[in-house]
Amino acid sequence: MDFSHDTLVAISKSWGLFYMMAFFLGVCAYAFWPRNRTRFDRAKHSILDRDDTPWQR
Repeated sequence: MDFSHDTLVAISKSWGLFYMMAFFLGVCAYAFWPRNRTRFDRAKHSILDRDDTPWQR
């Protein structure tokens, strides 16, 4: 079976689109999963917990 360059480009574009859509949905599911809420809330407030002073030796 002989594939031309245009055929391979079309296949890679379509599968790349499906791959990126699946990756995006996976990241969104991870970010909005209820069990991860405390981890993200802690990360959100952790920068505010530190004192805003210069580092001293």
